[in-house]
Amino acid sequence: MSRRVLLAKVGLDGHDRGVKVVARILRDGGFEVVYLGLFNTPEGVAAAARDEDVDVVGISMLSGAHLTLAPAVVAALRALGLDIPVVVGGIVPDADLAELQAAGVAAVLTPGTPADEIVATVTSVLA
Repeated sequence: MSRRVLLAKVGLDGHDRGVKVVARILRDGGFEVVYLGLFNTPEGVAAAARDEDVDVVGISMLSGAHLTLAPAVVAALRALGLDIPVVVGGIVPDADLAELQAAGVAAVLTPGTPADEIVATVTSVLA
């Protein structure tokens, strides 16, 4: 089974320390990681996911825009005909989890999630 993951920051959130830590955790967990960096658009993430032939997309959200941007990433992927799971990492209130799931987000990881749980969660969305 392929294990390519694309990680990106979407929108204007410039805090990227956490996503860089997650990139290393996933790399050490056996994933091939493509990191797009800061200030991406949902359409840019979707195009990169297609071009890089990834198996899962992870977006880091610390700006509070997760209810807008995460569904936009899912929609952009689907518009390209891609059924790639999307995992959101960052500050997401429990009250927003059901709405994200309904929008097609496969999993949400919040600050403080242990490394082994990050790897297990991303692995599980590929099954």
